[in-house]
Amino acid sequence: MPETTKTKPKRPKPGAIPRQEMPRQAPEVRRANFNEVALGLTMEMAQREAQRCLQCKKPLCIAGCPVEVRIPEFILALSEGNMPEAVRLLKDKNNLPAICGRVCPQETQCEELCVLGKKFKPVAIGRLERFVADWELGQGVETPEPLPPTGKRVAVIGAGPAGLTCAADLARCGHQVTLFESLHAPGGVLMYGIPEFRLPKRTVHAEVDYVKSLGVDLQLNAVVGKLYTLNELLGERGYDALFLGTGAGLPRFMRIPGENYNGVYSANEFLTRVNLMKAYLFPEYDTPVKVGKRVAVIGGGNVAMDSARCALRLGWQRALAKGSEPAEVTIVYRRSRVELPARLEEVENAEEEGVEFRLLTNPVEIYGNEQGWVRGMRCIRMELGEPDDSGRRRPIPIEGSEFDIEVDVVVVAIGTSPNPLVFTDAGGLERTRWGTVVADEETGRTTKQGVWAGGDIVTGAATVISAMGAGKRAAADIHRYLVGEEICE
Repeated sequence: MPETTKTKPKRPKPGAIPRQEMPRQAPEVRRANFNEVALGLTMEMAQREAQRCLQCKKPLCIAGCPVEVRIPEFILALSEGNMPEAVRLLKDKNNLPAICGRVCPQETQCEELCVLGKKFKPVAIGRLERFVADWELGQGVETPEPLPPTGKRVAVIGAGPAGLTCAADLARCGHQVTLFESLHAPGGVLMYGIPEFRLPKRTVHAEVDYVKSLGVDLQLNAVVGKLYTLNELLGERGYDALFLGTGAGLPRFMRIPGENYNGVYSANEFLTRVNLMKAYLFPEYDTPVKVGKRVAVIGGGNVAMDSARCALRLGWQRALAKGSEPAEVTIVYRRSRVELPARLEEVENAEEEGVEFRLLTNPVEIYGNEQGWVRGMRCIRMELGEPDDSGRRRPIPIEGSEFDIEVDVVVVAIGTSPNPLVFTDAGGLERTRWGTVVADEETGRTTKQGVWAGGDIVTGAATVISAMGAGKRAAADIHRYLVGEEICE
């Protein structure tokens, strides 16, 4: 990493400096590898971008951040070349900045409220966050001194973004925290869901190591609901409080004919095979995953984009190794481009790489061959009606518009719900009809005494940063519950 330079540049007039564009791999190169697409800013570029910040007296950007990062302050320190101070200010509120800087939808949160963005392009807050976090990882992460032990024990269930954030904040306050993770690696969706080309696993490992350095006891292969129940943890195991951050890992399907054919994946299974089980490193890891010649991914969110872009890369790797044609990968989505819930950046990346889009299209049947493998999909064309509860226009089938497309792999990426196993012997914990936990939005308190919850287990599938915000709010309320004080800073 470049050395820290301490200079105090004269602040330019608003708009005088153009927004610094992040260098990226070229589409024709990156579609055949799983290396990170965005290459990061240089020190010069980062400081130049930081100088665009207006240093507002009432910074609206902070209100757009679910964990309330001290945005203008860390950017000012960066612009002055004081990197240790930029790190300190950034991590005062955010325990996982290198992750957030890569996968958070800044364009609809902090950057959307940036005052500079009213007349010019907003400050690239997320890219600066990534730069500062990566600088720290390159220099060596310093662990803050914990407060004296409180004697209180907290069980955090699920080592995803919500659980990691909650565990870190509680550990920093002196509580004894045990973090239970059902998989063989920590990180939750950060490990099994988000591909290497968006979030390198070395970055996740580094952030998890920081949380562990705070004194958090990480227990892997620990399936709560099977190994211990919630009541056992609160009872005979002696924990004073529990936080549920197990996410939403149970896939949903369309319930159309043919979904049981071989070659039909849930996005959870497909991405887990590719990411956590390292199919992207074939032949070093010989993880079974079929790509085929024609892949259809059903859905329009970030998970659908991740699935499509992984399938595309696996197809190109196979084509280059065997001299065959690359796989054709198509997103099938029932609304129009305007309604796509995925980040615009991810949609544009997918298009540049060669993913095709069949919009206003909905599958009604998957059909297969005599051996039980997928060979095609029947779809119907859609039109948009009045807005539904989500605010997007409701898709309506066009009668008589059915048509067939040839596919040999289908990935269903239409949403998830919480895995019910964790709710074994959890009487008093109220859930919604969708299987999510009922919890107070501000505190994370559930209807069961001593139990808090946050992230996708409460909201359903959402963003990493919203899960982190929930974990942070819950940690503050758990701390108040245990010792009667506000969360330590």
